[in-house]
Amino acid sequence: MESLLAAASENEKKGTIVILGAGGHAKVVLATALDAGFSVAAFLDEDPGKWGGSVLGVPVRGGFELLKSGRGLSQAVVAIGDNQARKRIADSYDRCCEWVTLVHPSAYVHRSVVLGRGTVVFAGSCIQPEAVIGDHVIVNTGATIDHDCRIGDFCHLAPGVHLGGNITAAEGTFLGIGSRVIPGSMIGEWSVIGAGSAVIRDVPRLSRVAGVPARQIRKE
Repeated sequence: MESLLAAASENEKKGTIVILGAGGHAKVVLATALDAGFSVAAFLDEDPGKWGGSVLGVPVRGGFELLKSGRGLSQAVVAIGDNQARKRIADSYDRCCEWVTLVHPSAYVHRSVVLGRGTVVFAGSCIQPEAVIGDHVIVNTGATIDHDCRIGDFCHLAPGVHLGGNITAAEGTFLGIGSRVIPGSMIGEWSVIGAGSAVIRDVPRLSRVAGVPARQIRKE
């Protein structure tokens, strides 16, 4: 805890933000924000049982409605791993927030990459030239995105995901831990790729696929 805050104090502060969500994923978002040079004023969470507590020493001040209070809580990031929940929260509070994009200093992001609002790029990840990453995307620990990929809003690349070049992952796609996708593939909206899967063909929208090679196990 002390070392985490001490590391943050050594960076030039880029601004003060609040983090929406106070679960395990939020701990990693906090670490990313501090290492990237931001100050974190508070966590907000919809669970009243967490109010008055803290996460790694940062207080949980109340629910998301505090964003509408005008108390200097205008810069925020959503730290919710579930894609649908993250979309619901982002849509609900879009008019009262400036969504902050966070990139951990150990991540490699080529200068030509476009990163959307509210997107978080975690430690050890790599995004190669001319990739376009949408709003509120999670590029989790050690994930890699090769050249010219298009990652839609509210996607989540779990730790250790590897995408070849020229891949399109449409809005809301979830790629499980350690999954891989061959170059040129297209993954449809709100699809789920199981952990450890190898995607070697296009995935239709609203699909769940798993295995090596990945096969459809369910369609919503």
